[in-house]
This record gives sequence, structure tokens and C-alpha cells, in this order.
Amino acid sequence: MGIVLNQSFKNTIITYIGFGIGAINTLYLYPIFLGSTFYGLTNYITSSANVIMPLFAIGMQNTLVKFYSQYKTDEEKSRFLSFTVLFPMLLIIPLLLIGLCFYDQILFFLSKKNPIVKEYIWLIPIIGLSMAYFEIFYAWARVHMHSVFGNFIKEVGLRLFSLFLLIAVYFDWLTVEGFVYATAGLYFVAFLVTMFYAFNIQKPNFQFTKPINTKDILTYTFYIILSGSVANLLLDGDKMILNQYMIIDNIAFYSVATYIALVISVPSRAMHQIVYPITAKLMHDNKHDELNTLYKKTSINLQFVGGFVMLCIFVNINQLYEMVPDEYRGGIPVVFMIGISKYFDLILGNNNAIIFNTKYYRMVLYLGLMLVFLTFVLNMIFIPIWGIFGSAFATLLSITLYSLAKLLFVVKKLHLYPFTKQTVESIVLTFILFLVFYFWEFPFYQLISIALKSILVTIAYVYLNYKFKISIDINNVIDSLLKKIGIKI
Repeated sequence: MGIVLNQSFKNTIITYIGFGIGAINTLYLYPIFLGSTFYGLTNYITSSANVIMPLFAIGMQNTLVKFYSQYKTDEEKSRFLSFTVLFPMLLIIPLLLIGLCFYDQILFFLSKKNPIVKEYIWLIPIIGLSMAYFEIFYAWARVHMHSVFGNFIKEVGLRLFSLFLLIAVYFDWLTVEGFVYATAGLYFVAFLVTMFYAFNIQKPNFQFTKPINTKDILTYTFYIILSGSVANLLLDGDKMILNQYMIIDNIAFYSVATYIALVISVPSRAMHQIVYPITAKLMHDNKHDELNTLYKKTSINLQFVGGFVMLCIFVNINQLYEMVPDEYRGGIPVVFMIGISKYFDLILGNNNAIIFNTKYYRMVLYLGLMLVFLTFVLNMIFIPIWGIFGSAFATLLSITLYSLAKLLFVVKKLHLYPFTKQTVESIVLTFILFLVFYFWEFPFYQLISIALKSILVTIAYVYLNYKFKISIDINNVIDSLLKKIGIKI
């Protein structure tokens, strides 16, 4: 776990810095500088691009990670890298041509409820294409165990430059309409920077020849497209559906709530950047016991960190929402519903990496498609009844069912188990601390109250988890830090 903890720690720090910048953008700058309409529009454009991104990437970012370690010679590796970069164009070009042919019909359908989206629809494929090739070149770097730089671009760079653009809007250097176009430009620049970084790690030698196991690659890629589409639809599909039923301002209200809840999933995102290729190698080498150990460690470590983040968010949520404009303050139930679903997915550890590297992955992907269908049906049922709360409930139900299905699959088919008695102990400790701190509020300014309560939660959470030995890895890190500063507990 040495390299995993090292790069996971760096990725976690980077990701939380990015989320901190994103929090400033989401809670203050977007609502005030853009207003709910253009904030909702920006989220709709980027969410729609994220939904179509798997089709443009054709799953090559995951395919690259799975198969790269199987090639032994530089020639084979170079041929495979060329394939992962060039092959997606075979689908991208036809998709863009189809989009051009049916542009008016697509425009009419997507702008029925909110005409404002009409003139910005063309930005969706541009951003989606940039996202797709960013992920491919990021995977290029990750297979060489360079996950930190790409994570910095993705989590910090995009949000930091969005902050600069928002400041430009404030000083009237940029219009709110121009901000939407500039956002598309940011994603394109992020793709270019990551591409050159990947080329610097390993110089490209593009070849128009097929890898030796093309059939296996294409079979795997087809199902990974489905998998990526499932994951992104579950993440951003609700915003696309909201656009069809409610005025676009509601996407802004929903986005603030979901952004707060998504902070819970940051540890998982950070660890998976480096755990995924390690999982692929262990499975390729048939090291079942080592894989089972890694599965348990990733589960409990993510539960430790993710539980802490969730606890801090939930106990401070009322004070947090006092700092946003009044029209946003109805989203607290959304935070709880989305947050709980993310926590359950988080404690499954490297479950996704295991599934995507097994010969049984097809069945689970079919199940994922069924759940996407269920998500759309539930959204169409509950949004007209409960609005954004209905969308959050549909997402909670869908993601929980999907996560449970993946867990049962790994347990039954592969006899790998993520949970231990520490799992139950950690959940109980987190719940008790929630009850203790949620109803306890300081009579100070919101930021001071949040800071004081978070300090107390941190002390109590870390101490109790340390004493109960929830995570041996994290206890070792704490022991090492305490030894350096000469403290014993």
C-alpha cells in the first residue's frame, strides 16, 4: 500500500484543494456573479457534456489501464497507445455528423422548457470531446504511475481558472454569456495540457496498426462504454431531466446541494486514480489473497476518511446554507439523500476496479443499464411531484441499488469481501457523533461556528477511530506523525 497511500494522499490533498476552490465558486461566486439562470445553464451544458463523454472516449481510458500491463515490449506498448488515441475517432466523426444532420430537432427538444439553452447547445459536443481526450491522456499518465499532475489539472486547474473567469465577470471584463463560452475553452485547454504531459512521460510513436489482441480490446471497450455511460448518467442525468421539466434556475439550486454532497466521494476519486492499475495487475497475475487484502484496506480507509467528511458536512449543513442566497436554502434534504448514496458507494473500496477487470463484467453492465432506465423512470415520476427533492430521491434509490448489486456480484462470483467488524464499528461511531453534534450549534457567525464544530468533530472522530483501531494503515500514519512531534496518546 506504500505507493497507493503516497499518491492517494497527494491526490486527496489536491482534490480537496480543488473542492475548496469549487466550494467558493459554488456557494458564493456562481450564485452572486452569474445568477441562478446562467449558473443553471453552465451546469446543464457541462453535465450534458459529461453524459456524452463516454461515447466519445469509447471507454479507452479504462481499456488503456486494463491492457497496458499485459504488453511486454516497447513496440507493443507504443502500438497499443496509438490505438487508444486514434480509434475513438471512428465513432466521434459519425456521431458529430449525425448531430449536424439532426441539429434542429435536437435543438427543439432540448430547449422546449428553457429556450435560453438553444444558442449554447453546440458547446456540449466540444466540451464532451475535450473531456474524453483528457481522460485518455490522463490514463496514459496513470499507467506509468503518474496520477498526480492530471488530478491537479482536473480538480484544481479547472476550478481555479473558473474562479478567475467569475472574477472577470464581476469586474465586467467578461459577460455572463461569455463565461459560458470561456468555460468550454477551459476544458479544451485542460485536454491539450494533459496531452503534452502524457507525451513528455512517454513520447508518442503513432502507428496505424492494430494491437495483437484487438478482439479482446474491442469486446472490453464496448462494455466499458456502457459502464461509463451508466456512471455518468447516474451522476449528471438528473440535471438533463430537470431541464425538461423545470425552469433552468432549479438546476442551479440542485447543483449547489449535489456539489456539497459530492465532497464525500473525493477520497474515493483520489484513491482510485492509483488503485485501479494496481488492481488490474493483481487480477492479471491471479493474486487473489493480495487482491482481497487490498479490497478490505481500500474499503476501511475510504470509510474512515469519507465518514469524517460526511459527518462534517451533515453536522454543519444548516450553518452552511445560511451563507447562500435565500432561494438556494431548500436543498438541505437533497444534500442528505445524495450524501448517503455517495457514502454507501464509497465504502465499497475498489469494487469498480475489480469488476471492470474481471471476465464477468458484462452481466453487471447490463444491470447498470437497467438501473439507468430505472433512474430516468423514477425521475420522470418524482420530479413533477417533488421537484428537485424527487430527483434526489430517484438518484439515492438508483445509486444504492446499483452499488448493492455490484457488491453482491463481487462477493458471490469472486469471493472477495470488503467489510470487516471495523466496518460496523465505524458506521456506529459516525452515527453517534452525528447525533451528538448535529443539534449543537454555536451562537456565532456561520464560518466561526462551522470551524469550531469541525475542530471538535475532528478531535472526537480521529481519537475514537484511533482507539477502536478502525484502520491499521491510518493508525500507522497517525503514530508516525505523533512520534515526529513527540506526543503519545
